[in-house]
Order: sequence, then C-alpha cells, then structure tokens
Amino acid sequence: MLALHVTHVERVTPHVVRVSFTGPGLEEFPIWPDQQLKLLFPRPGHGLPELSYTEDEHGMGWYRAFTSVPEQRRPWMRSYTVRRYDPLRQEIAVDFVLHDHGAGPATRWAASARPGDTIGRYGPAAAYARPLGAADWYLFAGDETAVPAIATLVASLPPATPATAVIEVRDEAEEQRLPTRARLSVRWVHRGDQPPGLGDGLLRAVRATDFPPGEGRAWVAGEAGVVRAIRAHLVRERGLPKRAVDFSGYWRLRLTQDDAPTEEDLAEAREKLAATGEGTA
Repeated sequence: MLALHVTHVERVTPHVVRVSFTGPGLEEFPIWPDQQLKLLFPRPGHGLPELSYTEDEHGMGWYRAFTSVPEQRRPWMRSYTVRRYDPLRQEIAVDFVLHDHGAGPATRWAASARPGDTIGRYGPAAAYARPLGAADWYLFAGDETAVPAIATLVASLPPATPATAVIEVRDEAEEQRLPTRARLSVRWVHRGDQPPGLGDGLLRAVRATDFPPGEGRAWVAGEAGVVRAIRAHLVRERGLPKRAVDFSGYWRLRLTQDDAPTEEDLAEAREKLAATGEGTA
C-alpha cells in the first residue's frame, strides 16, 4: 500500500469533486484508459496501517495482508478510476460523485477532503488493463460514476472514429465535457431528483440509439442491475457478440463493496470470464 496526499480539491459539477494527489510511486506512473485503483480510507481515529507482504503468483498477497487487519482498524477500500495523470507534477486526479442518498465512506471523505489529507492506494495493475479492441464504431453507456472512465476511453479513440456515449446524470448541471479526436455523439439522460439506479432511463436511451453499419463494440458501467439489463439488450436484441460488450457493475443498489456478492454478482463474474474466453460468441 502506498500513500496518496491531497494537493488540490476542485468542484467539477454540483455533485462531482475532483481530488488531486501526489505521493510515492507517481514519478513514472503507467497510464492507460479506464485505469482503476483501490483507494483506502482510514476509519475515524485510525491512520493507515503498515502492511508488509510477499506477493504470490496470483497477485493477491496484498489482499491477504489487508484482510488480516482487524476490522475495527481496517480502512474502507473502494475502486476508483484515474481521471488524469500529470507527469510534470507527478500527480493523479480522481473524481468522486457526491451522493444525496446513502453516502458511503468514500463520499463522506471526498465531501470534506482538504490539501494535506492522506489516504492509501493499491494499484494500478497492468494485468487489469482492458483495451477496447478494434471496431468500426463504439458505444459507451453508464451513469455519473462511469464518466471518468468514459472520458479516458473516448480520448483514446483514433481520429474520426464513430462513437456514441449515453450517460445518465441528475440534470444539465452534472454534464461534463468529453474531449476527443473521435467523431463523438453524446446523449445526456436527466433523471431529476430520483435516486440513481431506480429508473430505466438509461436503458431506454440505449434502446433508442441507432447504431452505424459495421462491427461495433460496447462499454457499459454503472449500477450492476442496470448494466446487466443493458448488456442483455445489446446481446439479445441488438445482436452484439458477448465478447464485444465490456461491462462492469461499479456499484449495487442498496449494497456496498463491503457486502457479500449476490447471486447476480456471481453470475456476472462468470459471464465476464465466459465472454473473454477463447471463441466465445
């Protein structure tokens, strides 16, 4: 585990705060689109624990060391996407969504983050880099938690590549610019004051999206149940091969990353393994 020290805090939208960090290991930080970190938030009254471990062939030594810390002192761990990396400042930035409903430890921390605050990190690990793969066109779909990843993915597309992003946010004030050289069309879906993950606005917007001719690829992330519904639509109704749909349940309605996986979560994990298998269609 490495430390991250807050250097700057910026409110990007009314409900998104961008926190910049510096720390050891950022001097030559490897970068790729949709790059995820494990961030560790200390519990009240406790600092970050000192963890020593020997990595095993599966790369899980760090996790065993983490879970060996008594629960009352163990930091909360959450997954986040690197929004940008500044090699000159040796600094990374991470966007946090400030939820109105059921704020968790990461949201509570981000809402009051100040320069000088310290959290921990694991990763990123290059083994988890997932290239988009070649295609004639791309579809990106997700809620506000997926915006950082979508932003880095569309920025990586070759010039003039046809791409569509369908993104659900609260309202117009939550929309963000997505710079890219691709020929990108962005459709923002506004759900209003309704909590995320409850309605079907994102699914309906994807259903209403016309796809160009040729071979396409899709990337979908957000609330796990919504993601599963969109993936099912793309595969069963729109005819995309399973291997052409990259999907991730970033969060679960009424559950956190501390809760045990549901049967749906386990089925999703099996589907992801199957979709990346040799010859899977």
